[in-house]
Amino acid sequence: MQVSPQHTRVGWIGCGVMGRSMCGHLLSRGYQVTVNSRTPEKAQSLLDHGATWAVSPAAVAEVSDVVFAIVGFPSDVRDVFLGPHGVLSTMRPGGVIVDMTTSQPSLAVELYEIAKNQGIRCLDAPVSGGDVGARNATLSIMIGGDEEVAQQLQPCWEALGSKFVYQGPAGSGQHTKMVNQILIATNMIGLCEALLYAYRAGLDLPTGLESVSSGAAGSWSLSNLGPRIVANNFDPGFFVEHFIKDMGIALAEAERMNLSLPGLALAKQLYQSVQAKGYGRNGTHALHLALAEMSGIDWQTR
Repeated sequence: MQVSPQHTRVGWIGCGVMGRSMCGHLLSRGYQVTVNSRTPEKAQSLLDHGATWAVSPAAVAEVSDVVFAIVGFPSDVRDVFLGPHGVLSTMRPGGVIVDMTTSQPSLAVELYEIAKNQGIRCLDAPVSGGDVGARNATLSIMIGGDEEVAQQLQPCWEALGSKFVYQGPAGSGQHTKMVNQILIATNMIGLCEALLYAYRAGLDLPTGLESVSSGAAGSWSLSNLGPRIVANNFDPGFFVEHFIKDMGIALAEAERMNLSLPGLALAKQLYQSVQAKGYGRNGTHALHLALAEMSGIDWQTR
């Protein structure tokens, strides 16, 4: 399969915080793109730049050689690909489907097997890097499925991210994303607690962040989300409710593998309190608001 703007018709499903930017990069590379999104208004900027609207995932697949999807929850993945108006209801043999949603490894394997029986290749390729990585095409892409197919899509990976690594057979991309989310979960607790400590100690927060971000404590979350917390900007780069979904998947997989992950379990409980306070559609760094409240700090009016 030769993948290029001249030879490959691309389908894209999901135009949310990350999907819209990601699809835009393929458009800018010259690919003919057909899009579908649950909320049509979110696709308007893509249509303005030359994308074509389709009324359903099935309609996307009818006119595409490769279909990418990045949606919210495993139930959305199942509906988009396996539903009565899903991609696999119309995708022709020889096509490729790529699920970039963070979803269940078991569902990735199920999709792979169903697609294979229809003569369709399937990859699971979740990403890390949030809205910043999506906008700047610096995402890290974790790929599961057949290695040959992953290699054929290299021109697309190059348009979407700065790192793309083949992880292994179907489901391996999703397992790798669970590793990513486990790392982030407890790191976010540390970031928020550290900023609360700095505030209560009377430090200048931007100056403090400057000092620690380049040392051993440095992290993507510290450099990218720390300044947003200081500025009271809790807009989503990645939704709290989606992160809770991811931690639930990771904990279920851990239980299946007879693993005890108490740090992850604590992080999920804390994030559930964030959602209960009405911050489910805020960014993951809204954890800070819940932790601040525990210490009697009204962060947003400090």
